[in-house]
Amino acid sequence: MNHSRNEQLMARKAAATPRGVGVMATFFVERAQGAELWDVEGRRYIDFAGGIAVMNVGHGHPKVVAAVKAQLERFSHTCYQVVPYESYVTLAEKLNALTPGTHAKKTAFFSTGAEAVENAIKIARAYTKRSGVIAFGGAFHGRSLFAVSLTGKVQPYKAGFGPFPPEIYHAPFPCHCASLAETKKAVQHLFKADIEPSRVAAIVFEPVQGEGGFNVIQPEAVKWLRDLCDEHGIVLIADEVQTGFGRTGKMFAMEHFGVVPDLMTIAKSLAAGTPLSAVTGKAEIMDAPAPGGLGGTYAGNPLAIAAAHAVIDVMAEERLPERGARLGERLVAELNAMRSAVPQIADVRGLGGMVAVEFARPDSGEPDADFTKRVQGEALKRGLILLTCGVNANVVRFLFPLTIPDALFDEALGILKDALRAA
Repeated sequence: MNHSRNEQLMARKAAATPRGVGVMATFFVERAQGAELWDVEGRRYIDFAGGIAVMNVGHGHPKVVAAVKAQLERFSHTCYQVVPYESYVTLAEKLNALTPGTHAKKTAFFSTGAEAVENAIKIARAYTKRSGVIAFGGAFHGRSLFAVSLTGKVQPYKAGFGPFPPEIYHAPFPCHCASLAETKKAVQHLFKADIEPSRVAAIVFEPVQGEGGFNVIQPEAVKWLRDLCDEHGIVLIADEVQTGFGRTGKMFAMEHFGVVPDLMTIAKSLAAGTPLSAVTGKAEIMDAPAPGGLGGTYAGNPLAIAAAHAVIDVMAEERLPERGARLGERLVAELNAMRSAVPQIADVRGLGGMVAVEFARPDSGEPDADFTKRVQGEALKRGLILLTCGVNANVVRFLFPLTIPDALFDEALGILKDALRAA
């Protein structure tokens, strides 16, 4: 029996790599351009996953490719902590200027979102000389041990990996699923029953929860968190790993709320698929760790730094945050128009181009993970790559490149409608 190239590769994958690295697609990519990719057998797909929110400027953007090529010809690695390079400093200056707030800021670079989160906690602990950290239910902050401890979703991220570091606490996330009053009550209970506020180093939150289901935080909650942290000397950390770089209609989601965090974690679309993350924050807080306390062999890799410089230029020149907001509006309107034909649509929500649809059983209102999986499968069969998310795995999120041409976006919406009907 002749097996296809994809089937052969899937068999080799199963034999050579562990099952813990879960893979969604049953095909292997050969090449990608813009908002499209082609598998090893020549089939074409429209990419509404973006490598999990990484490709906001699209695959193979010519300016990014040119920047990485030019850097590769000069040098690919020295380790910034051994022999530094100007491009690192220049990118830090750019992020210090681009992020919310006019106060003095500093930026350190790392390789992954989880690393950025872990280092933000280290910085907050060094600055406050405290140990406790408060995060939220439904949060996703990464898969390394401390980051996964902050993550508020057991399956598949925390199951079987404990015990976790002590003094990490979770409260309900104040969005459409929990009221601000509930969150306030839960945090006050933490302060009474578990840890006094004078021992809390940081509160970390996503302005829009990514893996948790594209849950948008209530604006009043952001202001309350800022006041709470100011009152008790707690460092407020905004995790913008998934929300940053144009996804929500602004360069950073915190710009929607008029509140300035003490520290921000940035990654994903910062460097268009090359591994780069950052912690940007108040200069005096960033300076708390002693020399050698921050860094990493690959932290601030020169190729990724070059890519990020190009990404920042492309974001401004092509007005991608605004474009994302317009496309997001269209997507929300199309999904809402489908509600009568698809009674499983329980909610359509988002901020700018960060849009999701939640599915529930029409009779009971219970989360419908099976229907969600069918929608994803029907879309994939028709050539549209979608990602699911949510604590109950009943949400489809849309992470199209912000550079996607209108005609291709229209084609993707047509496939999405067909998939919803077929499911």
